[in-house]
Amino acid sequence: MQASVSSFHTKAIISAVGAYVPKRILSNADLEQMVETSDEWIMQRTGIRERRIAAEDEFCSDLCFAAVRNMMEQSGKEVDDVDYILVATTTPDTFFPSMAARVQAEFGIRQCGAADLNAACAGFITGLQMAGGLIASGAFRKILVIGAETLSKITDYTDRTTCILFGDGAGAVLVEAGDAQSESSFLGTLSLTDGAEGHQLYRSSLSASIGEVPIETTGNIVQNGRAVYRWAVSRVPEGIEQLLKQNGLAAADIDWFIPHNPNMRIIDSVCEKTGIPVSKTVTTLLHTGNTSAASIPIALDSALRDGRIRKGDRLLLYGFGGGLTQNGLLLRWE
Repeated sequence: MQASVSSFHTKAIISAVGAYVPKRILSNADLEQMVETSDEWIMQRTGIRERRIAAEDEFCSDLCFAAVRNMMEQSGKEVDDVDYILVATTTPDTFFPSMAARVQAEFGIRQCGAADLNAACAGFITGLQMAGGLIASGAFRKILVIGAETLSKITDYTDRTTCILFGDGAGAVLVEAGDAQSESSFLGTLSLTDGAEGHQLYRSSLSASIGEVPIETTGNIVQNGRAVYRWAVSRVPEGIEQLLKQNGLAAADIDWFIPHNPNMRIIDSVCEKTGIPVSKTVTTLLHTGNTSAASIPIALDSALRDGRIRKGDRLLLYGFGGGLTQNGLLLRWE
């Protein structure tokens, strides 16, 4: 395992948040008609009752646009002066042009950099880490970070082990350089990778192997659920404890834990092992399913909308999944 730990010392702040999920609902009752499963079986194993599914003519870029518009409506912020766009996704409409370039064009942003990044379920936190670092360097002052997925378009709906999990959605945030009176939102960050386990969760249409391990090339998500579960419930608590220790904090110091939302069994286990109460954990799994790179910004938006998160709260955002990769970020909400 290779580890990277760092702290932010400049005044980068998250100034706006928004999210979007498609209108179509795929319920457990619907899945009962498609594969051998039941609402009770799915709820016991995942905590998911329904997930949102993009329309046939609705793609990742469309979800990005909708999330940015929602962010602008909620905050009153504009994006015409954004100087960099980062989009975390594993399901782009096109590999090039990037989804970030599509966002730039959609909103007529005159002069900015644009790039997509792929860290699967840890992708949104990767984007926030990069945005914080770019602002800390002084190179940029206003960065738009988006996590967006249309996982339904790469899900095998004859495979009951994966089709019960995944949904579609997007979330967007603005990261800006604060003024002299601002408190930095970014307190500390950590990244860990177990690349040798990459064959446990993947999507490929080209290569027939990951290292020495043969893989499928259907273009759909393939997951060894048991192996991923074992990795998550052992490695993720270790990573969280490392991040807290590096920043002189304990679980009791966290006001809100906002993890990637894979399934409730994993979240419950992580909370138990780290001592973070489930009551302080933000999830949207019940109604959105696992939306990979979009799950954390969707959950963050939900907690801001209902007033749970307040100024000065200390947040722990933590993404983990394909790679196998995990990324954490400590924030003070300003």
